[in-house]
Amino acid sequence: MTGKLYGVGLGPGDPELVTVKAARLIGEADVIAFHSARHGRSVAKTIAAPYFRDGQITEQLVYPVTTEDTDDYQGEIDAFYEEAAAKLAAHLDAGRDVVVLAAGDPFFYGSYMHMHKRLADRYEWEVVPGVTSVSGASAVLGTPLVERDEVLTILPGTLPPAELATRLADTDSAAILKLGRTFGNVREALEASGRLDGAWYVERATTGRQKMSPLADVDPTEVPYFSLALLPSNSKPEARKGEVTVVGLGPGKTAWLTPEARQELEAADELVGYTTYLNRLPDRPGQTKHASHNQVESERAAFALDLARKGKRVAVVSSGDPGVFAMATAVLEVAAEAGDVPVRVIPGVTAANAVAAKAGAPLGHDYAVISLSDRLKPWDVIASRLEATAKADLVIAIYNPASKARTHQVHEMRDLLLQHRAPETPVVVGRDVGGPEEEIRVGTLKDLDPDTIDMRCLLIIGSSQTVVTDAGVVFTPRRYPAD
Repeated sequence: MTGKLYGVGLGPGDPELVTVKAARLIGEADVIAFHSARHGRSVAKTIAAPYFRDGQITEQLVYPVTTEDTDDYQGEIDAFYEEAAAKLAAHLDAGRDVVVLAAGDPFFYGSYMHMHKRLADRYEWEVVPGVTSVSGASAVLGTPLVERDEVLTILPGTLPPAELATRLADTDSAAILKLGRTFGNVREALEASGRLDGAWYVERATTGRQKMSPLADVDPTEVPYFSLALLPSNSKPEARKGEVTVVGLGPGKTAWLTPEARQELEAADELVGYTTYLNRLPDRPGQTKHASHNQVESERAAFALDLARKGKRVAVVSSGDPGVFAMATAVLEVAAEAGDVPVRVIPGVTAANAVAAKAGAPLGHDYAVISLSDRLKPWDVIASRLEATAKADLVIAIYNPASKARTHQVHEMRDLLLQHRAPETPVVVGRDVGGPEEEIRVGTLKDLDPDTIDMRCLLIIGSSQTVVTDAGVVFTPRRYPAD
């Protein structure tokens, strides 16, 4: 008759945490087997030693290599497990009961499992569970692992830092084992996931050599293999509240992007905007772009707000300044319906200011800004405002003058303004300002050719005081002549 194989868990280190059953089986066994490194010391043997009896056979299963010793670690370690299993099989075939000692629990990252895989199909077996190091660490810290419906995640420190960080960010509580040489990567992952402040370090839990401290305070050069990182219950920070920032990119030049706008764009998880504007921004690792066409502003705003409700930091991009005929109003309008997502607006250089700067200073005195687009307001409203500003002798900055679908507005604007302005009134036409096809033209109101104007143009219509110098510089004096 063959002997019986036992995988016996010994707990995390304190011999008094060995179960009654484990102690009994250790004392009754014919053969006690335990693993050790080449230095010969065995944690499992040390824990179980009080329960040994005289006359027992011991089998020390010495690991021949470490991961640093060889280029074929897995091949050599598999050969070692086959050899160790053969030694135990010889005892079992001779009718001897064999207890394989396992620190912690035999099936929890334990060495016993490799013997079990190779012998359990041939011999009677029994596995005796033990207190895990995770439970031991939680006990000595005096803090619960998990409560109610919280999720506990057990992770090996050998995972890549990026994967560790992702898993840590998505769980309530976690234990990370196999520290030692992996400690640097584990700390990096905890910091990247925002969990470092809640993490504890526990070394040799429940033994006379145990140590505990906030993980952030640990010297990485003094971390042994028999240690773990613990994120106990309630260590997870509150879910990050998402927000939407509406960012002005300026008219086109990268140099016109403000430092604040650049900072917000780099910090965003998600970028949302019109395809043409998103294409101006570089792709960044970990950042997602959501592009759409230019006539879905409300839908774009709603999409950005939904992302923020999921905890994302969202940047909605606009050309120029987002508050001038751009996305800020659309986002704020949709956000006001629910009022649950904070929205910030980051200003940008406006197209009007950019064109004015290229021409000189035509906006140096009072001016009005009017969009000729009648997609969201009727033309008669636009016409009445043009007439009012013309009568008031204000400089007028004209946005959205024409498009493929709108071709009559510039004609009508010119004719209406000529009823109140002199034919020689200066007109600045800025096209693709800040872009590769930048062009500034200075002419007069009577000579304005509507057929040369498209959606990439911005017009500045001067007042009665606007001046064009012999060098072609345009400015509007700050002083108004006295009557």
